Amino acid sequence: MPREIPVRAVITVIECLSDRHYRVSLPNGKEIVAHLERRAPATWRGLPAGVRLIGELSPYDFEHARVAGFAPADR
Repeated sequence: MPREIPVRAVITVIECLSDRHYRVSLPNGKEIVAHLERRAPATWRGLPAGVRLIGELSPYDFEHARVAGFAPADR
């Protein structure tokens, strides 16, 4: 069975829920929960509100996201 390709979007941290879980906002304004991988660097933990990240969402479930990295800075 082929692996599903994740949908990538720029997400913005609204609040830190725990060490690895965040409430984030999608570009369309919807708020969801995003999590860090266990292998994520320790420097990624405890991100402040307003940080823009790249989130990966399953094409079947837009309620949860996985943090894939930091979004490029606006120019």
